[in-house]
Formats: sequence, structure tokens, C-alpha cells
Amino acid sequence: MGTALLTDHYELTMLQAALRDGTAARRSVFEVFARRLPRGRRYGVVAGTGRFLDALERFTFDAADLAFLTATGVVDDDTAAWLADFRFSGDVWGYAEGDCYFPESPILRVEGPFAEAVVLETLALSIYNHDCAIAAAASRMTQAAGDRPLIEMGSRRAHERAAVAAARAAYLCGFATTSNLEAGRTYGVPTAGTAAHAFTLVHDDERAAFAAQLATAGPGTTLLVDTYDVPEAVKLAVELAGPDLGAVRIDSGDLRVVAEEVRAQLDALGAPGTRIVVTGDLDEYSIAALAVAPCDGYGVGTSLVTGSGAPTASMVYKLVAREDSSGELKPVAKASPGKPSRGGRKHAHRRFADGVATAELVTVTEAGLTPEDRPLQVPLVRDGEIVGREPLTEARERHRRALSELPAHALHLSKGDPALPTLLV
Repeated sequence: MGTALLTDHYELTMLQAALRDGTAARRSVFEVFARRLPRGRRYGVVAGTGRFLDALERFTFDAADLAFLTATGVVDDDTAAWLADFRFSGDVWGYAEGDCYFPESPILRVEGPFAEAVVLETLALSIYNHDCAIAAAASRMTQAAGDRPLIEMGSRRAHERAAVAAARAAYLCGFATTSNLEAGRTYGVPTAGTAAHAFTLVHDDERAAFAAQLATAGPGTTLLVDTYDVPEAVKLAVELAGPDLGAVRIDSGDLRVVAEEVRAQLDALGAPGTRIVVTGDLDEYSIAALAVAPCDGYGVGTSLVTGSGAPTASMVYKLVAREDSSGELKPVAKASPGKPSRGGRKHAHRRFADGVATAELVTVTEAGLTPEDRPLQVPLVRDGEIVGREPLTEARERHRRALSELPAHALHLSKGDPALPTLLV
């Protein structure tokens, strides 16, 4: 499926006007950045790069697209003819997926003729704004969970395609598995799932439901024990599965108290190896509060797929430089109050002291940098050819490394300022 119509009307209005007045071919530089992090957040996470590259590769206009655009008067015949041959021919640089970012970090830079670069605005922002928001929430949840695994299970709380992207972003940031099968097929995210309350309720009693699940999935499965009476269900689960029962899941009640009671009961029944998984409207704060409880894993849904209160990363896509009459790139910038931007093609580096990140450097030149200042932007597209694809597992490992380089206070869940200052030089 093509992605060219996943865009706003005004992108093509600007394109058509630029084709008519001759500015379409002007070499231009656009950058994606966030002026600020969501309130109280200490770092952001770059996510969606792989999805953006896939979408860019499919950003072409077929006959049906062009028929719609001309029939509805969005573009004229000359513009439609230009679009029929459209292939992005420019360059894209960006922060590597999984890295952290801060206010004003130029996480994506798109360079090419104005007409080619301007039409990518909506596509880039829709992907990065969603995926970065989900990734930031997932990263905080992973930190709160420590070494206890997290299961992403928010598909039923999101748009069907957004759910797939959310599962990908969650895995990138350390979640162990997802319930979403399309995320498993498309992105290789490990999938997991057992049964809901409906499976228990459709049987004549809990014994029949547990027996059926065990017969199908074996004793290593996870039995949901809070449909009726938790202590009775735990007793029945161990009776039927034996001491090798894989896990029980608790989805309601005071999870800390119930988990403690269930742990004591399992131990008394001779099933000390049976794990306890808790679910039910968890977020990073409730996960952190459960750190003292005998939980062995968490399932997270609604809070994850809604960014835990910050459903967008508030990224913008701004023209920062364009070719002048002499052929040189000239910095340009919006100067309106409240939403200023800084002109010029940016270079981004991270400064370190004793292996710990101390600042984000955003410069229009590379003067004044030290050998220890690490460049953050990598080539993603060169002359229209995608060069920056990588396995999701590599981005996942990069995120782990990026967090380990931040100062300790960056990982605090309490509200605070960005962990690194952004130095605009």
C-alpha cells in the first residue's frame, strides 16, 4: 500500500504553487525537533525511524491516487504529471533509533529540492510524534520494572495500526513481548498470550476452564485466577497443574496485597516456582509502587498506547535553510512569538565527562567540538536510496546503552527538567 496520501492537503497546495513560481527546485533543508519535552519528562526516545524509512520507500502516487487528487481539485493536471514521476531523491540524516533526545535535538534532517522535501512533513511527523511518545512511556515503565519483564497488551485500546506501531516502540524500549500478532509478523516482536475472563466464564465452572487450558497449553501456561474467588482459584490451579504451574495472573483488586497473599499461598501449596503476573491499568508509577510486591511480571495496556499522559511528542518539521540566488544555502527561520525556530543546518553531538553525558550540543558549524563529543546524526537516505535500515534488535540495544550513559537523575520518575541541557552554539 502506498503512503503518499497519508498527508495533509496543504502540502500539495504548496507544491503546486512552488511548481508554478519556480521555487520547487530550490535546495532546502527541513528539520524535525521538539521545542520541549512533555511536562516533567527528563528525556525523550527516538522511535519510528525504521517505520519512516519503510513509509518513505512507498511514498509514490499511483493512478488511483492521481485520479482522486485531480477529480477533487486538489492538484491540476501539470502537478499530477509531476507527482506521477515522484521519487524522493534527496538525503536524510537523523538520530539513530533508540537514542535519547532533548529539547531542540534535530532528530531528523531532510535535504532536497523544496517540492520533494515539503511533501514529507505530515508523514514524518505522524510517525515520529506517535512512536516517540509511546517509546518514552515504555522506557519509563521498563526502568520502573527493573529486571521484571513487561508484556505490551494495549491493542484493544488503540487504533488497529497504531497498536502495531506501539508494540514495536515498546519492544524497542525493553518490553519483553506483545499480545499483537501483526507486530510479531511485521517486526519480529515476540508475542505472548493465554486467556481472558471470557474463557473462564464460557465454561460451566473454573475447574473445567483451567483443565481445558492446561490440556491445550500444558502446565507452563498462565492461569487467570481472579474471575471469582482468588484463593480458591489458586488452590484449584495448583491442584490441576501441579507444582510446575508456570504462572498465575491477577487483574483486579489491590495488586500489592493480593500478590502477597497469592505468593504465600503458592509457597504453602508447594509451588514456589510459579510466577505471579499482574495486569490492570498499570503505568510507570504503579509499576514502581509494586517493586516491593512479589510480582514476577507486568502486563501494560492503556497507559502504554496513550503515552502515559503524553500521547504526542510535539515534534515539528521546519524549513531551516534554502538555496539563494547564488546557489548558497541561506538560513531561514520562523520568528513569531512563542514558536520561534533557529535557522541553519544543524549538527548534533553529545558531550561526556567520565563516560556520563553532560550536554546536548546543537550547532550550525562543527567548530569548537572536542574528540570526545559524539556525533548523533547518522545517514538514513543518500541520493534517494535508503541506507539506514537496521534490525529492531540493534535499536533496542542502542536504547539500553543510551540510558546507561545518562546521569542517574535522568531515570527518576519524579517530575523534573530535561536531564541534559541543550547548548545551541
